[in-house]
Amino acid sequence: MTPELTALTLAALLQLVQFGLMAVPANLELGTGKTLGPRDPKTLGAAKLDALVSDRTGRLFRAMNNHFEALILFTIAVLVVTLAEQSSPVTQTCAWVYLAARLAYVPAYAFGLVPWRSLIWCVGFSATCVMLLAALI
Repeated sequence: MTPELTALTLAALLQLVQFGLMAVPANLELGTGKTLGPRDPKTLGAAKLDALVSDRTGRLFRAMNNHFEALILFTIAVLVVTLAEQSSPVTQTCAWVYLAARLAYVPAYAFGLVPWRSLIWCVGFSATCVMLLAALI
């Protein structure tokens, strides 16, 4: 397995951990009556689930969703690098930088660290962009 694929696998496992970090407190705060239901706005009494939980649980919910979005682009970068056989020290380093940034992003978001959360996000996004560009060169 290439280092990029290893980083992708670990990033996917991080996504599972993030789900647990969000789901456990959300279930404790809302109860299973709301979390097991269809989550319709009328049933919840609000437009979004994260509006009904504590600030930290809401941030964990948004961090998890943000990682789903970032993981799509990172997966594309890893697949392009792997299938094009363009793995290099640059792409390998970028893959590990992405993973480190995503690991740092979760607590930065959970604890509302401004502006660090956004800067950490930029590091991970930039690493993904560099991977894509490196695959073309």
